[in-house]
Amino acid sequence: MSANAQKLQKTYQSLCDYVQQTAMLSGVEELLQWDECTKMPPAAGPYRAEQVALVAGILHKRHTDSRLGEWLAELEDSPLAADPHSEFGTNIRLLARDYEKKTKLPQKLVEELSRTSVLAQQTWAEARKNDDFASFAPLLEKTFELKRQEAAALGFNATPYDPLLDDYEPGESTANVASVLGALREEIVPLVQEIIGSNHQPDRSVLEQDYEITQQEKLGRHVAEQIGYDFNAGRLDTTVHPFCCTPGAGDVRICTRYSIDNFENALFSTIHEVGHALYEQGLVREQHGLPTGTSVSLGIHESQSRMWENQVAFSRGFWKHFFPVTQEHFPTVLKNSSPEAFYAALNCVRPSLIRVDADEVTYNLHIFIRFEIEQALLEERLSIADLPEAWNAKYQEYLGLTPPSNAEGVMQDVHWGAGLVGYFPTYALGNLYAAQFYAKAEQDLGDLQAAFAEGEFGGLLGWLREHIHQPGQRYSPAELVERVTGEPLSHEPLLSQLRSKYGELYRL
Repeated sequence: MSANAQKLQKTYQSLCDYVQQTAMLSGVEELLQWDECTKMPPAAGPYRAEQVALVAGILHKRHTDSRLGEWLAELEDSPLAADPHSEFGTNIRLLARDYEKKTKLPQKLVEELSRTSVLAQQTWAEARKNDDFASFAPLLEKTFELKRQEAAALGFNATPYDPLLDDYEPGESTANVASVLGALREEIVPLVQEIIGSNHQPDRSVLEQDYEITQQEKLGRHVAEQIGYDFNAGRLDTTVHPFCCTPGAGDVRICTRYSIDNFENALFSTIHEVGHALYEQGLVREQHGLPTGTSVSLGIHESQSRMWENQVAFSRGFWKHFFPVTQEHFPTVLKNSSPEAFYAALNCVRPSLIRVDADEVTYNLHIFIRFEIEQALLEERLSIADLPEAWNAKYQEYLGLTPPSNAEGVMQDVHWGAGLVGYFPTYALGNLYAAQFYAKAEQDLGDLQAAFAEGEFGGLLGWLREHIHQPGQRYSPAELVERVTGEPLSHEPLLSQLRSKYGELYRL
């Protein structure tokens, strides 16, 4: 090896060591946020906000350290970066991209965003419980003002929404996402009307009973373990709003919530978060903190959670295997039911107010609403004061329902309080990616429903590990979809799956 090559290798190693140390500190921040949502006493809130702001400030200094710029300048045009999809090329290319974005953000703004996020989430939780939008509104107003400042610092041409969307779905534009989701909306709305108008409606009475929470917890843990979640490298806790976080390599935590009269919400929220966790547990652990050991995007992440939730857990094959186990946990409630009846009840399509309770057909309508509203808020075409009224009008337009309260309306999600503006469209993109990936996996692996009926989920998980998880960020979301499936992203696989499944259930 030449002296120059040795020097480049040393620079690259210095870069990676520094970035992975920064990832350790990011894990500390995630741990503080996990604790805030699960174990922290309420009185600790203001101090926790200052702790998180302090860590965020330290992280920003590390993300923008001039040494990073020097190392990247030396490496970007070097032979190590010649192949953009190699381990070297991927890490150099994407760390340079991240450094460019981070150096545009003022330290004070980063700290204030973190501080406001913690305070807003705490206020949201209390305001939602009390149906008190007025107490949440000032912090929500401040959040959107800070996000406008962030967008301005990053720079944009068409809309301030673009740079915020790019944080979650790199390379995407608001215009393109609007076009893709618009094509989906044109097909989904009439399908929903066909289903609602069918004379053959599933009987949901088996779900409209009380399911003892201790047994829900046991069942959720059993299902999570059976489909592949490694509890040796993770844990399951309760919180107000379900989520998944990764404080470090070998530490992937999921949180869910339980309600005695809403069996589906707890179980499917758990499975959804397990889908996220399986992705995190499938990344190359030694590369943790580097682009090659990091998920591609939020949309691809959502494709994993939505696939395990919809294509797997809402399937007939899944319940052929898990119904007897569920019946053992709830013998009284399910004594007169059957796998087929339970499957049909779970797949009942009906417009609903709550996004996380929505069936897979109407779910995207909830996302369309949020996508449109948050653009209007960010661009100041809609004020925070008028937000509840605009929200209710959209729900009436898209779902034919008007929320009876703000708790069941505009305050149902934590995302805006957490500062996650630009996040919502990734849920709908995730549904599209999931359907396309699942179709390809079944083409490669054979009848997946037959495998699920036998309790075999390892084949699908292994396929996902190879094709989606282990490449890390070597490919952009668009590149990954085309590389894995041979086709660009399309709404057709999702529509095909929905029409096939619900056409049979509703005899369309």
